[in-house]
Amino acid sequence: MIKYIGSKRTLVPLLSGLAAASEAKTALDLFTGTTRVAKAFKELGLAVTAVDLASYSEVFAKTWIALDGGSANLAELQRAMAELNSLTGKAGYFTKTFCEDARYFQPKNGERVDAMRDALERDYRGSWMYEPLLTALILAADRVDSTTGIQMAFLKNWAPRSNNQLALRDPGLLAGSGTAIRGDAIALASQLEPVDLAYLDPPYNQHRYFSNYHIWETLVRWDNPETYGIANKRIDVRGDDNRSAFNTKKLMPAALSQLINDVRADTMILSYNSDSWLLKDELIDLCSQRGHVEVIDVDFKRYVGAQIGVYNKSGEKVGSPGAKRNLEHVVIAGDKVRVKRMVNSLV
Repeated sequence: MIKYIGSKRTLVPLLSGLAAASEAKTALDLFTGTTRVAKAFKELGLAVTAVDLASYSEVFAKTWIALDGGSANLAELQRAMAELNSLTGKAGYFTKTFCEDARYFQPKNGERVDAMRDALERDYRGSWMYEPLLTALILAADRVDSTTGIQMAFLKNWAPRSNNQLALRDPGLLAGSGTAIRGDAIALASQLEPVDLAYLDPPYNQHRYFSNYHIWETLVRWDNPETYGIANKRIDVRGDDNRSAFNTKKLMPAALSQLINDVRADTMILSYNSDSWLLKDELIDLCSQRGHVEVIDVDFKRYVGAQIGVYNKSGEKVGSPGAKRNLEHVVIAGDKVRVKRMVNSLV
């Protein structure tokens, strides 16, 4: 799985335990991101719908959630990866933009991305393998990048991993099928089919995932956009179309309240960071409209960038590191008997 700020890697065992104890058969992951939680629910045997606005997230969801890996021709996929891995690198837009004008990847790997991505578009568009191969390419690029995990900036010196050669690996398909939807959570919540269990993991602050992972957006869209700034972000990062109410302190509480009210689920799990705009009591109050509420607090190590401090464009330290840890509030709301059973199952 790619490096991802807000990743729920350490929360997955807890969320899986809650889902199992809920006895749900259907689930919704409404801000699925890298699909880590949706994958965990699918592995439990739930029929999962994964929703997100990001293009790269849709690719992940089509690979790991919608596609039935149990019936896929894995030998065919392996042959396709071997063919792509054998290609000679060829510098193009990706190399110039993200390896030369910026330094996210070493040029040798940028050239491999350019060659593989062109071949994917030419030879595999429309094939069942298109999304799994594209997922494998994103994962491969993530393994050789030179960042702290977000694409707001690159390291002053090459990360040791960036010296490795980019190569595709088996993305690890999952048996069973689900649904992948690209769209805005607020617009979709009341329109989606009802589910037994909904998981909500909305953005916590002003930083947008579209901006934090603009390279993955470009790698998926393959649209050679105009860029701006030292970070070479897509020009549409500046556009209002990619701004969310969840990234605005003034608008976020009403947006979350609407979402909690609109989502069609018997039981809801919401995870929210203590480093954000709403207090724990405010979260409980918002979620109480869905019934009985219980909260589990999980201690977290903060994203590494927040621990290092703030540096200017010359690499000079101009700010102090922030707190090293915070809490993730996991709020469970719904029928009292079911919610208490879910929480007690973790004891």
